[in-house]
Amino acid sequence: MSSTPHASHVTSAGAAWLASAGSYPRSTLALWEERPEAPVVLPCGSAFDVVSAPAMFGRRMLDRMWDEGPGSGPVAEFRGRMLLFSAPGTAQRLPSLLEWEEWGTRGRPDGRAGAVPPLLCHGTGDAVTVPAPAGPAGAAARWLVAPDTRRPWLPGPEILLWAAVRAARAAVRISIFPPAGTPANVYDVSRRR
Repeated sequence: MSSTPHASHVTSAGAAWLASAGSYPRSTLALWEERPEAPVVLPCGSAFDVVSAPAMFGRRMLDRMWDEGPGSGPVAEFRGRMLLFSAPGTAQRLPSLLEWEEWGTRGRPDGRAGAVPPLLCHGTGDAVTVPAPAGPAGAAARWLVAPDTRRPWLPGPEILLWAAVRAARAAVRISIFPPAGTPANVYDVSRRR
């Protein structure tokens, strides 16, 4: 991820934005001033939604967003999952977009649906654990792209759909040619009716 920014610590403006998601932002900021290594649980749906992807697939999505797209909003890693912070409403809309594009988890277990792993979408009524603003090196929860402003740009459902589909296509390389040494199928077209 050479083009992805390496901001691993949250700025004071970024911390203020994160804290604004909670009911008591001043209490959250006071906690972080006293213990900057403390992760907190924040509600989704007002300041941000979060799309949680398995680590490897999330990394491929993030690579696509930075290499071929508009970049990403804040991104954290927590317990083997990538937390992609997104615009409010994304959690409600993204699953239906994946289904509409036939990349969803319902339907055909042997079709394209297997290429995009289940994405957990956290929106209104959900809460997520966010890493500490200044977590220790090697922590289980860490920022890959830390929030640095009071109004960070957040991708919407269409951009995350695009990134998921691109990451899935890159993971599954399909060739119309059989591997070398594989006998070709021969069809007798004279038997057509």
